[in-house]
Amino acid sequence: MNFSLYIAKRYLFSKTSNNAINIITIIASFGVIVGSLALFIILSGFSGLRTFSYSLLDVSDPDIKITSSKGKTFLYTEDIHHSLESNTSIKVISKIIEERVFLEYNDKNEIAYVKGVEENYTSITHVDSVVSVGNWLDKDLTNTAVVGNGISRKLSLGILNFGEPLSIMVPKPGIGFINPNNAFYKLNVQIVGLYSGTEEFENKFVFVSLKEAQDLLKFKENQFTGIELKLVDNSDADLFAEQLQEQLGNQFKVQTKEQLNEAMYKVLNTENFIIYLIFTLIVIVALFNVIGAILMMIIDKKSNLKTLLNLGATIQEIKKIFVLQGFLLTILGMFIGLVLGILLVIIQKQFGLFMITQNLPYPVEFRFSNLFIVIATITILGFIASKIASSRISNEFIEK
Repeated sequence: MNFSLYIAKRYLFSKTSNNAINIITIIASFGVIVGSLALFIILSGFSGLRTFSYSLLDVSDPDIKITSSKGKTFLYTEDIHHSLESNTSIKVISKIIEERVFLEYNDKNEIAYVKGVEENYTSITHVDSVVSVGNWLDKDLTNTAVVGNGISRKLSLGILNFGEPLSIMVPKPGIGFINPNNAFYKLNVQIVGLYSGTEEFENKFVFVSLKEAQDLLKFKENQFTGIELKLVDNSDADLFAEQLQEQLGNQFKVQTKEQLNEAMYKVLNTENFIIYLIFTLIVIVALFNVIGAILMMIIDKKSNLKTLLNLGATIQEIKKIFVLQGFLLTILGMFIGLVLGILLVIIQKQFGLFMITQNLPYPVEFRFSNLFIVIATITILGFIASKIASSRISNEFIEK
């Protein structure tokens, strides 16, 4: 066995005659355990929040969205249809119409977006899975709509209120004098469902059938504002979007889900990084206890070190003893902290001990990447702390 490692293990696991040093070592170990535990749980929590946030986007945004880069609308030609239908990476194609509209219900008004969708739209985003009250659009029913809970609250809307329909109005295009009594195209609809989601999503859309949106806006049969795509599993959305953009040309804009929600993705990634830095700082503070424990051990074992030096041990070998002792102390504390952290994450995921709301447990997610980050962080910082503590050893110090 390595000489320095053998003595380091003896120093770490054997009690000293000085109880103060034993207590300091226990405190240092506890600090590493808590630091490792906290860092892993925080990273797992943010991984869970990220996954939860992305799942909310899965019901509001498609994998790929195609819009016109010149104007609001475009004509869906045979060339476009053939380009999309022949692409093996595309699972579902759905044409949409989006337009900002004026909503009116019982003398209450609100600005929102009407979104006309095809029957297969629920295969694109699974928005029907978040309809909390009522049902999704039925192809056999006309003049019906599904609105967000946010819009419902603002307008005091209920479902199947046949006494008073929701009026969807859009200004008529044109120039010159506008008769205020005839300035809008209008569509009256009955609300058949309310959907939930992010705050922005709940306050944004009124879903109607594609045909009704075309009739409201007086669009041509092949005139749309966008095309939304569902890709086959395990497709590279970024690469696909780049290739499709080249294929369609600069008259179209092809965006991925991440590009559609660029601000949200940046916020999540930035928050995760900042929280990691904050808790790494906490770990660094905890490792000062390790430095203190090693320094106290060096002072306590000073006579032993002099004996080792006289027996032929070099200063570097003696320094290595305490580097290894601090490193082993850090690794042991990290291992215990990670075991506890993994158990807590699994328990939270299975049983939901901590709740955000009555029905929503705080999301966590076990990832090996988080495990690697914690191991790398604690190991590197623990090694540095041990090196700092052992640098106190010198010939002059031992001979004093």
